[in-house]
Amino acid sequence: MDLPLLAYKPTSQNHRVVSFGTADLNEDTPYIYRIEDAASPGEIRSIIWASYRQVFSEHATIQFNRQITLETRFANRSLTVRDFIRELAKSERFYNTVVAVNDNYRLVDICLRRFLGRSAYNEAEKIAWSIKIGTLGFAGFIDALIDSDEYTQAFGDFTVPYQRKRMESRPFNLVTPRYGYEYRDKVGTTTTDWRFTVEKFYSRKFQERQLAEGDPRKYRDLAAAIAPKTRYAQQLRASDLDYLSKVPRR
Repeated sequence: MDLPLLAYKPTSQNHRVVSFGTADLNEDTPYIYRIEDAASPGEIRSIIWASYRQVFSEHATIQFNRQITLETRFANRSLTVRDFIRELAKSERFYNTVVAVNDNYRLVDICLRRFLGRSAYNEAEKIAWSIKIGTLGFAGFIDALIDSDEYTQAFGDFTVPYQRKRMESRPFNLVTPRYGYEYRDKVGTTTTDWRFTVEKFYSRKFQERQLAEGDPRKYRDLAAAIAPKTRYAQQLRASDLDYLSKVPRR
């Protein structure tokens, strides 16, 4: 069942205020790739490389991720830029490197950055688009995203998506990690990256595992969780005793 996209309102305007414009050009200002401006095979290749960089978030296109058939169709003008981006997003390589290694909420934020040029406004927007993934599947979610009014107004059929809004001074489209910490733990990345090793070494759990068996320090968390109530000895004073009641009556 195709559910309508839930309504959501931005809770912060920060990344909608600072836009990339032409008045103040700097090294962070993106170069906009349009198929209308391509008049030679070399310019067509530049648009193809820009599409790969945007979709796969790579500084240099990895040969393994290339889709030769799609490139040929695009070079022959049988695909628009919008459809080329759509097919790259639905490719097996994108699914294996991005979709399969992230949960739906993080996947929504990644796709908004790469296909709409902005990060998610808030958790409400992530939930709204996550419902689309749950009801339509990932391919349906991509169609809904790329066919949306926002994509059409920002890029149309002939412009490669680029970062339009930002919260900080640097672009984010090429700094998004490929997978989250849950996947890093599952595949063992945390055991090979020295940064995770250092963090793990200084963690309390790691230090407790180095203690010898039977060391009381290993069980302080368990003891704190039980939190037994202290039993105090009974306090009885001589003035509290009724001596007359102790005398047997005849």
